[in-house]
Amino acid sequence: MTTNALASTIVIDTDKAPQFIDITERVVEHVKSSNVLEGIVVVYSMHTTAAIKINEYEPLLIKDMEDFLSKLASPDAYYRHNDFGIRTVNMGDDEPPNGHAHLQHLLMSTSETIPIANGDLQLGEWQRIFLLELDGTRPRKRRILISVVAYNYSK
Repeated sequence: MTTNALASTIVIDTDKAPQFIDITERVVEHVKSSNVLEGIVVVYSMHTTAAIKINEYEPLLIKDMEDFLSKLASPDAYYRHNDFGIRTVNMGDDEPPNGHAHLQHLLMSTSETIPIANGDLQLGEWQRIFLLELDGTRPRKRRILISVVAYNYSK
């Protein structure tokens, strides 16, 4: 058995939070271009306030999920992370008050792993892959790593 890997990074622009951005087709394109027949693909967010999740793309469900996240960790609540009068660690010049986004991320995944069989992603009928923006303090460019590990591929 030969194992090979192919990785690339995509950049997604976000402008609000929470924001569910369907990236399924981008992942499918990457898998198809890799010529992988059997293997896995890992979709990985390179951020602590943006997650990767698999769920259904249905507008009312998306709204329910947005409301759920806001109830769990409201952007309007007090967080020591946002209190720049006492915080002294990991501070940038443009540091945003995004404690809520970090807390919401605790319940999310930084990555999802999806099997590939016969060259196709093995997603269920309603499953889609989302980049989930949790920090809407300003527009952002989010980097997502898509890595295919092949157990069998066509040349």
